[in-house]
Amino acid sequence: MTVAGRPPTSSEPELPAPLPSAPVAGSGGWTGAAAGWLQRRLPITKLLPTRQPYYIGSWVYVFGVVTIAALAWVVISGVVLAFFGPQWWHVSATGRFVNSLHFWSIQLFFIFMVLHLWGQFWAAGWRDGRAPTWMIGAVIFLVSIVTAFTGYIAQQNLDAQWIAVNGKDAINATGAGAFFNPLNFGQMYGLHVMLLPIAVTLLVILHVIQVRLRGVVAPIGATDADLVESGTAAST
Repeated sequence: MTVAGRPPTSSEPELPAPLPSAPVAGSGGWTGAAAGWLQRRLPITKLLPTRQPYYIGSWVYVFGVVTIAALAWVVISGVVLAFFGPQWWHVSATGRFVNSLHFWSIQLFFIFMVLHLWGQFWAAGWRDGRAPTWMIGAVIFLVSIVTAFTGYIAQQNLDAQWIAVNGKDAINATGAGAFFNPLNFGQMYGLHVMLLPIAVTLLVILHVIQVRLRGVVAPIGATDADLVESGTAAST
């Protein structure tokens, strides 16, 4: 045993210096404050729960998961199309296949998103403090419509020209034609492959985080006693 105040002898091993204590969240400037804020607002037990209530198995939530899966295919096929350019998806058999994959993935994305949106509407998904989650989902739907519109114009075929000409008349009637010109292919293509997909993806991530933090809404008419008796008092 080493006596304080004198160096250790040859038979007394020197003890290692104690490790510094872990920093307290919020004590390291703005990074510590950000870490503390994330820990309070986004606890790992909420983001990655190990148990879920039984009613999360509803088809309404399955439609939401399928919507996210379709979005993943939309993004993957869209990145491939953007990498090779418009000429590739018109003249190449592989390009036409990827273009068709992109198109039908979008159809699935909208079909299941509408089913999920209407299911949550009739189930009053904004109850119990979940209004922000519901509103983000509605904004995703609106932004996706604009994204799909620019995507149709980016096809550069006869249908795209017809949609662009008629769409410009409608947009001019609203007074927004000076900022949003469907006949400007560069503008439409840039919005479709860059700004709007990023906006949709970030909103979907935010929507999922909100669902994780606030949980899924209980069935209409269910009481706390019913949920406990049904074994649904699991962490979300």
